[in-house]
Amino acid sequence: MAIQSPSVAPRVAPPIVVFDLDGTLADTAGDLIGTLNVILEGEGLPSLPLRKARDLVGVGARALLQRGFEEAGKELAPARLDDLFQAFMVHYRDNICVRTKLYPGVEAALGRLRQAGFLLAVCTNKFEDHSVRLIEALGIADLFAANCGRDTFPVFKPDPRHLTLTIERAGGSPHRAVMVGDSRTDIVTAQAARIPSVAVPFGYTDVPVRRLNPDLVIGHFDELFDAVGTLVRLAAA
Repeated sequence: MAIQSPSVAPRVAPPIVVFDLDGTLADTAGDLIGTLNVILEGEGLPSLPLRKARDLVGVGARALLQRGFEEAGKELAPARLDDLFQAFMVHYRDNICVRTKLYPGVEAALGRLRQAGFLLAVCTNKFEDHSVRLIEALGIADLFAANCGRDTFPVFKPDPRHLTLTIERAGGSPHRAVMVGDSRTDIVTAQAARIPSVAVPFGYTDVPVRRLNPDLVIGHFDELFDAVGTLVRLAAA
């Protein structure tokens, strides 16, 4: 009589929460605008006050440079933009966490999710080296199973594969995932990947996030755990 091997239940990936970085986990405007002002001053242009320049953040370094020069009333030729972009990236890399701070409640919310068995990951359009450096400087790197930037894969947000590949790298499943972000790019990416999203309204967005139809909006990270739990239960229903 043949001896049958005991059946082994298939492994179920733990639930995962994927976060945008700038404007979601951390207020990075101070250091981004600080670097922009170094470039502007080097070109003989006036610096921009943070209160005015915050609205320029959230579109990537090249667009930030273009917008900064437009505010200063100077046209930026493509070749010069390329040179200044390289200078921007070097300076920002070396000054990535001077004024940058986590938003209130972030660290506690991440810890609570981890304690409950969630995987955590970062999916950002920052370059991966910058994202890794910043998360380490903020003291939360050990909480994340993956930290994926715009150059980690051949695609980046709003391409939904940036999100699904991040989930895969972290060891999660898109069927038990939630995306947390602050902008149109994050919400559109999640929608294209058919992954529920939580939006925060205090980041960098040109449109109030409620108009972008995320699944939920939270006003403080104290609300994140319950919001994520609700969406994961609904996805499993």
